[in-house]
Amino acid sequence: MDLALQDVWRLLHPMLAVTVVFPSIGIVVYMAWQTRQRRLQVAHHEKSKIPPTVGQEHLRLGRWLAVAVVAIELLGITRPLLNRLSKDQVWTTNPTQGILVVLMYIVAIGSLVCLLQARPKLWRGIFATLAGAAIVVLSLQPGIFRRDDGKLFQGEWFVSHWYYGVTVTLLMIFSLAIIQDIYRSMRWRVTHIVLNCIAVLLFIGQGMTGTRDLLEIPLSWQEPFIYQCDFVNKTCPQPAPPPGQS
Repeated sequence: MDLALQDVWRLLHPMLAVTVVFPSIGIVVYMAWQTRQRRLQVAHHEKSKIPPTVGQEHLRLGRWLAVAVVAIELLGITRPLLNRLSKDQVWTTNPTQGILVVLMYIVAIGSLVCLLQARPKLWRGIFATLAGAAIVVLSLQPGIFRRDDGKLFQGEWFVSHWYYGVTVTLLMIFSLAIIQDIYRSMRWRVTHIVLNCIAVLLFIGQGMTGTRDLLEIPLSWQEPFIYQCDFVNKTCPQPAPPPGQS
């Protein structure tokens, strides 16, 4: 089956999630478990077969995973956002909105890069807040489907791929912001563990809701017919009979 460029672009987000993000989650979770097991064995003066480098590997891959999650979130919202901006002819009718969108992309990406380099707690907090706020603003732009009937926390928001995605992205940004603190404070270490356990559950929800949404998204050439369907009553108009048949 031939895919139009628009269809290929739609597949980039789920393809990268399946091939890059989800395998990385498994590796990072495994290394987190190994790191904790080694720490407990050392605390009890037991000889550990787990190499001492596992903690550094967990840190390195965890940072990489967080960046990948932010990147794939931005990729996921970019296609519908650009389609809506193009459809509404924003650059001629409302250029302010177009400039805002461009600025938010710059803020999100620039703040993430600065967050990865920052060491003082104040600057980590500032860059994490800017990156998270920019992603939320971009994700709330018209044209991005949220399954909440256009109003926050209404409709089917609790099974929404959008809500799970934005939440887990913010958790990843927060994890980057507290990396320096989890080595100095048990409180921050416990916070890190709890929030990332929640993130794992959200990733599972992402896998379920993303698969469901793929079933609901037609190919570009199918859209004119599919969107005539009544999604509430689950009915579609009957197709015209082939030529020569009554």
